[in-house]
Amino acid sequence: MSAHRMIATETEARTYVAGLTDSAGMARLEQFAEMVLDENARQNLIAKATEPHLWQRHIADSAQLIENVSRETLGPSASGPWLDLGSGPGFPGMVIAAIAPNMPVVLVESRARRAEFLERVIAALGLAKCRVEAQRLERVTPFTARAISARAFAPLPKLLELSAPFSTKATTYVLPKGRSAAQELESLKPSLRAMFHVKHSLTDPDAGIIVKA
Repeated sequence: MSAHRMIATETEARTYVAGLTDSAGMARLEQFAEMVLDENARQNLIAKATEPHLWQRHIADSAQLIENVSRETLGPSASGPWLDLGSGPGFPGMVIAAIAPNMPVVLVESRARRAEFLERVIAALGLAKCRVEAQRLERVTPFTARAISARAFAPLPKLLELSAPFSTKATTYVLPKGRSAAQELESLKPSLRAMFHVKHSLTDPDAGIIVKA
């Protein structure tokens, strides 16, 4: 993925996301976007300043994670669900679920109002294979995850520690880490660091995604 291929506008973001899904997937994402903006008037889901850039800053930013996992990870032969930690208003996990509705997705969100919002979105979008764990990750019964994502959840060493009960050697990690990606990767022990690498974000030229494929 090239650092020179950047998504800089809402139109570019919509075009990019449309290339990752079908018309039904885009319809689900349009409905999700409307629900986020509507709910944002009642609880602070996203920064008000990012509302006009919802597709670029949040939806495309989440959707690009799909390009950093293998087809096998997304396919029916992969075991376990996609696990999204600290899902908040649904970024990136709900976007992943809307794009790949036949893949099981588990959203972990301990804040009650946000978890309730995610439940309403799942029902509205008809995402039968997506579910919410409305509690802290430490209280979730461990299972094997096919992939683990997290956006602004915890520093990398702590994130890996907390997610270890859900991870095997086959588990993919896709962790949007903003401008701290390289620095956070350097904080790992060399043996662990060698398993991960940083990919460029398509929505921020200075941001990175930490990947273990």
